[in-house]
Amino acid sequence: MHRKPCLAVFFLSILLTTGVCFAQTYTVTDLGTLGGNATIAHAINSLGQVTGSSNLSLSVAHAFLYQNGTITDIGSLGGSSALGLGINASGQVAGYSTQADGSYRGFVFSNGTMTAIPPLSGDYGTAYGINDFGQVIGNSVNSSGIPAGFVFSNGVLTDLGNLGGVDGTTASAINNRGQIVGYSYNAHGDFLAFLWQNGHMSSLGTLGGPWSQAYAINNTGQVTGTSYLKGTLNGPHAFLFRNGKMTDLDKRTGQFQSWGFGINRTGVVVGRMQVTGGGGLLNFHAFALINGKMTDLNQLIPAGSGWVLDEAYSINDAGQIVGYGELNKQTRGFLLTPVSK
Repeated sequence: MHRKPCLAVFFLSILLTTGVCFAQTYTVTDLGTLGGNATIAHAINSLGQVTGSSNLSLSVAHAFLYQNGTITDIGSLGGSSALGLGINASGQVAGYSTQADGSYRGFVFSNGTMTAIPPLSGDYGTAYGINDFGQVIGNSVNSSGIPAGFVFSNGVLTDLGNLGGVDGTTASAINNRGQIVGYSYNAHGDFLAFLWQNGHMSSLGTLGGPWSQAYAINNTGQVTGTSYLKGTLNGPHAFLFRNGKMTDLDKRTGQFQSWGFGINRTGVVVGRMQVTGGGGLLNFHAFALINGKMTDLNQLIPAGSGWVLDEAYSINDAGQIVGYGELNKQTRGFLLTPVSK
């Protein structure tokens, strides 16, 4: 799964515990829409502010900021589609948007203004994350024509390099220490999760298989993502990387798939897990790692709510979780808030 921008089809495809006691149930809040029929929430900050993308109509989707119970359109860079993918403690949003000519650029939204981030080279750019110091990570093509991850800091773009392959690098997240994770191709054509720090990129390895991807990093340097296992190519497992070791979070027997998309300060991971539905059909549900076990979040919300939670993308240090699901068969962004025992 190579994370490439595809705005036109956005809405068509789109714990290991540390001794802290976490609530076992959640309230679920519908974030609403910008007037259309679909919303997806991608990131939440420490204040409970949320960003993502929502339809205004069938052909127009804008980035949004949700706070204090209200969803607000933060616009686009002149085109018909924009996604908010990262948000920091100051409420600055990073994402990417089409421009009036159909090309797209990464952006930072701050103090009511959306500003484009120039690409390294070429005609496209994206932004996927932002830390509390305003450093932004994203992707574009470098001067050699290779897809490249970058960090944008104090007006300067820095190419993150790669693990030796010609198929490039994707940067996924950055923490407040300036550590960056994502995945990069090596000389053998395999993609591997990486950690970039102090100007150097290193592989995080795999769970035994040939491939891995990192999607999120917390401020203590713990990383989550997904990796293939030895001897199987039909499904990756969510992992937690800490203290130099990658641990498989999916302890289920059988051929199941899972992805870790978000992690908070205490190492609680959220993401997407494959489940077996009625008639043997395979479905995917949002999960959180609760007491060391990957737990379907649909089991932890009120019965009869009308929700099916599909994917969880982000969790803050208060344990609030955002993602998207189906509310009465309509695609909606959700906010889960822990209920204290």
